[in-house]
Amino acid sequence: MGNPEKAVLRTELKTEIPFLFNPAELTITKSNSWQASENKGGNAPQLRFQGGQSGTLALSLTLDTTSDGSDVTVHTNKLLDLLKVDMSLPGADRARNKGRPPWVEFHWGNLHSFRAIVERLQIKFTYFASSGMPLRAKADLSLKQYEDEAVRPLQNPTSHTPTLHSVHRLGFGETLDRVAARHYADSTRWRLIADANNVVDPLALAPGTLLVIPELPVRRRG
Repeated sequence: MGNPEKAVLRTELKTEIPFLFNPAELTITKSNSWQASENKGGNAPQLRFQGGQSGTLALSLTLDTTSDGSDVTVHTNKLLDLLKVDMSLPGADRARNKGRPPWVEFHWGNLHSFRAIVERLQIKFTYFASSGMPLRAKADLSLKQYEDEAVRPLQNPTSHTPTLHSVHRLGFGETLDRVAARHYADSTRWRLIADANNVVDPLALAPGTLLVIPELPVRRRG
């Protein structure tokens, strides 16, 4: 057996932050906003979809350098830098005091998350050398979805599902042929999306509907 695959954070700056130890668990959270309409005399109001909320990915990391006695802050500082404004990123404007930190993506072998920003980072130093140098730390990291994209939390191309799927939230005035054109660059493939979602009447889809977007089947030669 080969060495275990190491989890990493890949950043907008084309750099990677490898984890010293892989996380023991990952927590993905995704929610939608619904508004309740007034329903006098009724038992429950009718809910109207308002919009989706950003997905989050939470994980805890163990950072330990006791094996070589080096300063663990070399690694914790790389995480802290992900919360600093970087004026070299697209959209930054020093004259208008406009900037932002970089986005990141979590990767672990074939698993990868949505593009996200570091929403929260908590670092707790738990072990020190006799000199006071930190040798071990625990980092609790919360990543928040950065932009409205096809949500694909932790896709795994080696899983036993027949094809990879992403998810698309139907916008106002958006039709299946437009969705097909966006994802496949071919509007005539709208029926593939309809079949994957058991859509009987494409014109009856309400804005906000979540649609599974299947990958196109691979054509094999011979």
